[in-house]
Amino acid sequence: MKSFKLLSNKNIFFDDVRIFVPSIFEDNRGYFYESWNKEILNLELHNINFCQENHSFSKKNVLRGMHFQINPFAQGKLVECLFGKIYDVVIDLRIKSPTFMHWGGIELSGENHKQIWLGKGFAHGFYTLSEDAHVIYKVDNYWEKESERTIFWNDSELSINWPLKELNPILSKKDSAGKKMNDLSKREYF
Repeated sequence: MKSFKLLSNKNIFFDDVRIFVPSIFEDNRGYFYESWNKEILNLELHNINFCQENHSFSKKNVLRGMHFQINPFAQGKLVECLFGKIYDVVIDLRIKSPTFMHWGGIELSGENHKQIWLGKGFAHGFYTLSEDAHVIYKVDNYWEKESERTIFWNDSELSINWPLKELNPILSKKDSAGKKMNDLSKREYF
């Protein structure tokens, strides 16, 4: 029995970005699913070795992102919304990619159980659509403060179509001070 199915949408996502939906086993008590099975997902992701899992709680209208780490501390991430609903966005930062500086977005929720994998070379962020949301993500490299970068969420060069519920999302100081794509050094791309 397959524990996960892979969803593919070439019009929205890029090479090295995958959407997974786990098989849900539901009855009158609730449900059960495997959120990570190394053997099964490594058939698709090729020997990912996660070293850390992060948990983010966000209130409605909170926007987190767009974050990435430069080499040698770049991270691949498997992101899932356990409770609530978010709009999850990735930006391709791989300079030799035909989709360089393109973005893609998907709704993740505690109801649809979708998970998004983004390999190294992508910036990541999300916007909280529900009253609150719990998001977890596994990473294959540790956080390193000096290697972390933030791209301004509303960079006009990217034209991300955020489904904002209010005109001004709630941002952290770090996210408010993000750089525009033109302000990044070519050494910060992948």
